[in-house]
Amino acid sequence: MIKNQWIKDFPQIKNGNVYLDTAATSLKPLAVINTVNHYYKNLSSNIHRGMYEAAIETTEKYEETRETVAKFINSKVDEVIYTRGTTSALNLVAYAYGFNNLKPGDEIIVSELEHHSSFLPWQYVAKKTGAILKFIELNQEGRITTEAFKKVISNKTKVVALTYVSNVMGYITPMKEIIDIAHIYDAIVVVDAAQAIQHLAIDVVDLDCDFLAFSGHKMLGPTGIGILYGKERLLKQMEPFQYGGDMNEDVEKVESTWKRGPQKFEAGTMPIASVLGLKTAIDYIENIGVENIHNYITNIHRYALEKLSKIDGLTVYNKTSETGIISFNLDHIPSHDAITYFAQNKIAIRAGQHCAKLICDWLGIYSCLRASIYIYNTENDIDKFVETIKEAIAYFKELGF
Repeated sequence: MIKNQWIKDFPQIKNGNVYLDTAATSLKPLAVINTVNHYYKNLSSNIHRGMYEAAIETTEKYEETRETVAKFINSKVDEVIYTRGTTSALNLVAYAYGFNNLKPGDEIIVSELEHHSSFLPWQYVAKKTGAILKFIELNQEGRITTEAFKKVISNKTKVVALTYVSNVMGYITPMKEIIDIAHIYDAIVVVDAAQAIQHLAIDVVDLDCDFLAFSGHKMLGPTGIGILYGKERLLKQMEPFQYGGDMNEDVEKVESTWKRGPQKFEAGTMPIASVLGLKTAIDYIENIGVENIHNYITNIHRYALEKLSKIDGLTVYNKTSETGIISFNLDHIPSHDAITYFAQNKIAIRAGQHCAKLICDWLGIYSCLRASIYIYNTENDIDKFVETIKEAIAYFKELGF
């Protein structure tokens, strides 16, 4: 039996519920909940504006989080921008960088593994600028490989926008090798790390990515807070994405100027409570250790795949996933019908296209079920999950599916 010492920290786990939907959003440990509650109960002040005690403390904590994030990904503090999530961060890059740097005939490389947030902004930029979208051909497993990437990159490539970890297949993209190749062609690389940040140790200096985005809510943090890392030289060149309070240096009738650093991209009142909660989430992860988290998930995932391999009437699409994501279907049973049986058994998984229709098309399916494992899951969770699959297959068979 694989021991788990973290379940006690997650008050959402109760009444026999099994939570296998971390790829959608993670559960929040009590420490994060307490941090958010402390802000609303004891501070509840805005940042960068007031000189009273609560406002000063809030501003200090807000900027401490930026320092914590910078240390977590090994960036400069001024290269960390707060957004409302990965979607917001990736759109910021597409609008503030893409629209101002791409022209007709330039090429943007993407893949069929992309979450819609990583693909749709660049599809739109291409349509408006006349740039051309090019897709990396996936291998037989559905993976991005450096060999396939080399076949599509050219001197016309200006942007490479790829997922670090697929939210459907769970595969890890060979990002460092791809970035090295892209930079030979002077292309910038935008990394969607929404499914990677909670599983992998990310060093943006070693990776040498130009932009990297992730969300707090997928890494034990609150909703409404995301991070965009951008290289300092690129951020200096970019115009603001949104305009309003606290991002301007000086405002005149004819022309205005903007603050430097991340504040240029943080217009208006930011999600302060969520920012503070993100620091606690990162502290929690670092206290366990990213490598320890990955090893634990790998062991539970391996246990699950072994159990699933013995079930007839089940198709698993990503048996070699490295990050605890299991995408599957019960044969001949639509995923949205099947998921009702899991819900009735208090098992939280996801059904649908997972905001990644292109990989569903590639797999030749309309949709699928997805279970995703994290540190609060146990072998007992997997046992209940597996038994429910067996029961569901029998149940729907009796109904004539």
